[in-house]
Amino acid sequence: MAYKETHNRFTDLWMKFIIWREHHIKESKFVIFLALIVGIVCGFAAQLLKYLIHLIANALTSGLSTTSANWLYLVYPVIGILFVTLFLKFVVKDNISHGVTKVLYAISRRKSRLKKKNMYASLISSSITIGFGGSVGAEGPIVFTGAAIGSNFGQAFRLSPKILMILVGCGAAAGIAGIFRAPIAGMLFTLEVLMIDLTGMTVMPLLISSIAGATVAYVLEGYNSEFFFAQSEPFLTKRIPFTILLGVVCGFVSLYFTRVMFWMETIFSKLPNKFLKIITGGVIIAVLIFIFPPLYGEGYGAIENLLEGDISKIVDGTFFYVDRDNVWFLVLFIGAVMMFKAFATSATNGAGGVGGTFAPSLFVGALCGFLFAYILNNLDLGIHLSQKNFALMGMAGVMSGVMHAPLMAIFLTAEMTGGYDLFLPLLIVSLLAYMTIKLFLPYSIYTMRLARAGDLLTHEKDKAVLTLLKLDNVIENDFKTVKPEMNLKEMVDTISVCNRNLFPVIDDDGMLKGVVILDEIRNIMFRSDLYKKMHVSRFMSAVPATIELSYTMDKVMEIFDKTNAWNLPVVDNGKYVGFVSKSKIFNSYRRVLRHFTED
Repeated sequence: MAYKETHNRFTDLWMKFIIWREHHIKESKFVIFLALIVGIVCGFAAQLLKYLIHLIANALTSGLSTTSANWLYLVYPVIGILFVTLFLKFVVKDNISHGVTKVLYAISRRKSRLKKKNMYASLISSSITIGFGGSVGAEGPIVFTGAAIGSNFGQAFRLSPKILMILVGCGAAAGIAGIFRAPIAGMLFTLEVLMIDLTGMTVMPLLISSIAGATVAYVLEGYNSEFFFAQSEPFLTKRIPFTILLGVVCGFVSLYFTRVMFWMETIFSKLPNKFLKIITGGVIIAVLIFIFPPLYGEGYGAIENLLEGDISKIVDGTFFYVDRDNVWFLVLFIGAVMMFKAFATSATNGAGGVGGTFAPSLFVGALCGFLFAYILNNLDLGIHLSQKNFALMGMAGVMSGVMHAPLMAIFLTAEMTGGYDLFLPLLIVSLLAYMTIKLFLPYSIYTMRLARAGDLLTHEKDKAVLTLLKLDNVIENDFKTVKPEMNLKEMVDTISVCNRNLFPVIDDDGMLKGVVILDEIRNIMFRSDLYKKMHVSRFMSAVPATIELSYTMDKVMEIFDKTNAWNLPVVDNGKYVGFVSKSKIFNSYRRVLRHFTED
C-alpha cells in the first residue's frame, strides 16, 4: 500500500513538472537539454556493452588464442545463441533482431515510439552473442539501445512525434559515437542511414548528443583511436587509378555481402521451428569458425593485424599455418575468410543471436582492400601499393556500399583509425563503392526490408509524407449505397436525400459491383415512364480501378495518376469499404508536410 501511495505521489509530481515545463520551456529549447542527457546515457550504455563483451570473451578464451583451431570454438557460439534465445523467449518476450531496421520502422510507422525493454534487451543479448564468439558486431545493437533510450526519454516528457524522432536519432548517434569514439560519424549515421532530415532543428541536438557520447568514451577509454594505424607510406597521386578500381571492387563485394545476407535470411525464415534454426545456424557457425578462426567474434583483432601490415598473424595457429609463405595459398585463404564472413554473420543472426553488420562490413572491407593490394604487389607489375593503406580504404568502401552511407563510412574510418591523411582516397573509394552497388540495389541492407513492405521513410519529401499518411485516415464512407436490382424510382429517391453525386453499387454480400454517377443519369432521372422499367444494373458504370485496403499511400497515388480519377473506391478483398478522393489526400498531405518540414 505504501509503495502504491509513493508511486501515485511521484506520478502526480511528475505530471506537475511536465505541465510546468510545457508552460515555461519551449519544446524546441528543451530538446537541446534532452539531447545532452541522452548522449551521456547512451555513451555509458556503449561503454557497458563493450565491457560486457570483453568480460565474457576474456572469461571464455583466457588461456586460448582466438586465432587457434580449437574444439571449444565449435561449442561457444552455439551456447551463446542458446542463452540469447532463452533470454528473449522468457524475459524479453519479443523479437529484437535487425535492430537498425526496427528503429527505421519505429520512425516510419510507430511515431518513433520504442518499448522500454528495448533499452536493455539488445545490450544484454548482443554482449552474450558476441562474447561467446558470434560472428556479428555490437554497433547495430547499440544503435537500437540508444534509439530506445532517446525515445523513452521523449515519451516520459510527453513530447511530440517530431521531437521523438529527433531524440531517437540523438540516441543512435550517441551510441555510434560512444562505441567508436567517432562523433561526426555518429551524426552522419543518423542523417544517412536513419534518414532524419538535415534541418536547423535537428543538427544541433544530433551534434550535441554525438559529442556527449564520444566524450564519455574518451574519458573512460582515453584519447587513442579505436584501431592503431600509422601511415608509414604516403599516398601518391599516381595510385589514384588503383584507388578507383578498388572502389568498384568494394562495390561488388558489398553487393555480394548484402545478397548473401538476404539469401541466408530467407532460408532461415523458412525453417519450421526455433530449435532447427539454432541447430542449423550453430553448425554453420561452428564449422566456419573451426576452419577459419578469424571469423570468431567481431574480427577486430584481424583488422588490427591488417592495419599493421602483418598478414601472417591471420593464419597463425590455423590448419593452414604450414602454408603461410605460399603467396597464392594466402590469397585463397584470405579470400575465403572474406567471402564466408557473410555466411557466418547471417547464420549467427538467423540462429537467434543478436548483432549488427557494422563490424562484419569493416572486417570484410579490410580484407578486401588488403587482398587487392597484396595480389597486385605479387603480380610483378612493377608497382607497389601500401597494403595497410588499401586495407583502410577497403573498410570505408565496403561499409559505404553495404549501408549506402558514403559520408558516414569516410568519417567513421578516419575517426576510428586516425587515418585523416588518406581522406582523398577514402572519398574516392567510398563514393565509387556506393555508386557501384546503387546500380544493382537501390536500398541498403537496413532499408530493403522496409522498402519491400512499403514502410520506408525516405529523404524524398514526397515519398516521406506519403509514407506518414495512412489510408484509413482518408477513407470517406458517407456514400449512400444502392443495390443492382433497385429500379430508377428507388434510385431517384436515394438521390433526393443525399448530397453526393456518386453511389457505390453493392450486392447482398457487400461486394462492389460498380458505381452510379449522377451526371450520367440526368437525362433519364425525370422520365417517370422508365421508373419501373430501368434498374441500377443497366445504368451503373464500371470503376476505373479499385484500391485495396492494404495498399500504401504511395501505391494509391500511382493508381490515381494512371486513371486520372478524382474518386476511387476502397475494397477489402472485393468488399466495399468506402471512397478515397484526391482532394482529401491533398489536404492531409499539406497538413503532414507542414508538420514534417517546419523548424
